[in-house]
Amino acid sequence: MSDRVDVNSLKVGMYVHLDLSWMSHPFPRSSFRVESEEQIATIRGLGLDSVRWDPARSALRELATAGEADDTGAAARPAPTEARAKVKTDTQASTPAERAAKARRELLAQQRAAAQLCETQYQEAGLAWRRAFDRVDRDPQGARRDTESLSQALRDKMLVEGEMCIRVLNAASGDRATAHAMNVAVISMLMGRMLGVMDADLAELGVGAMMHDVGKLAVPERLRHPDEQFSAADQQVYMDHVSQGILQARRMGLSEQALSVIEQHHEMADGTGFPRQLTGDAIELAPRIVALVNRFDNLCNPPVLARALTPHDALSQLFANARNKFDVTVLNAFIRMMGVYPAGSVVQLTDDRYALVVSVNSIRPLKPRVLVFDPSVPRDEALHLDLDKLPDLGIRRSIRAAQLPSAALAYLAPRPRVAYFFEPGATPRVGEDGEGL
Repeated sequence: MSDRVDVNSLKVGMYVHLDLSWMSHPFPRSSFRVESEEQIATIRGLGLDSVRWDPARSALRELATAGEADDTGAAARPAPTEARAKVKTDTQASTPAERAAKARRELLAQQRAAAQLCETQYQEAGLAWRRAFDRVDRDPQGARRDTESLSQALRDKMLVEGEMCIRVLNAASGDRATAHAMNVAVISMLMGRMLGVMDADLAELGVGAMMHDVGKLAVPERLRHPDEQFSAADQQVYMDHVSQGILQARRMGLSEQALSVIEQHHEMADGTGFPRQLTGDAIELAPRIVALVNRFDNLCNPPVLARALTPHDALSQLFANARNKFDVTVLNAFIRMMGVYPAGSVVQLTDDRYALVVSVNSIRPLKPRVLVFDPSVPRDEALHLDLDKLPDLGIRRSIRAAQLPSAALAYLAPRPRVAYFFEPGATPRVGEDGEGL
């Protein structure tokens, strides 16, 4: 249950809910415990008169004494001794099985809430990108402002202390162009974060990544994606989307950093790219990142779904067949961040069970969280296993969805298109027995 508190009465330790869109504030989540006076100052700067707060999830020193009320007007929490006594009584009054069932329900609720939050944030960001992209022709300067605002909001969410997870989503955001732009932007910005790109440059990397294909607005739709059946003239029109993108970027007034991404995102380290056949260090870092991520997403999410590779196979192909085309440092960092089995991969575990990789922690990518096929548990009640906490369980191999038994395919339900988003690493950790870890 939540109460309202005037923003001028906020205190460190309060658990608050910001009733704003996720893009309208700089915090990673819209509900969180206030940890510093700086956060309070930020909340006061959002233009809100009051916010919702949850006394039960707060940790206020002022409420340590039972029955004491603070100046927010809310009733105090029980004193620590009383709270401990209550927990002890509750524990004695339930069996181990009942406690395990309760813990499982709570973890499942947290898991569902985290998934829904990620989906909502992704949809909100995707809609913001689509509005900006649709505005390019009629109002290029407005499109720039919208894109910069979106990129800065994403950057602010990423610049948190600690780990970051890459999550596969249940559904892509609308059309393929939106999903592609969001995938390239999100993964490129996470790559920039990992490689130590400065904050301001990270935002410009995001702008360039979001608008890397803006030149395709001037290309006939049938020629916007390369095809082996293209004539020489068709291929030239397709390649011209880069020069058209440069023109659009200048109309928009994009920065030189963002412009470099649009200008160089098809250049290859070995000189086989276009339009200028640049090599090595002649290609700037931001476009080197976007070129790799762009290729990866096009392998996973091609215009023709029948040609789609699994995330694992796409990564393997890049490493095996295209190492000379991409910056070695960027490629190695990409593999470390995404993991050998990126989110969205269908795998077989070392105990022979089938699973879907749900999210990958960028710090521990070899031990992702997975949804395991277990016919004894309904899919919507299945807890994700954190392989990092299960040293005796790992991944044996990646498999294609078509190789799954029909029951496992229906249960795991891998999506034909892969959409990615990010979340702070502090997500519910669940062990084999369903207990929190």
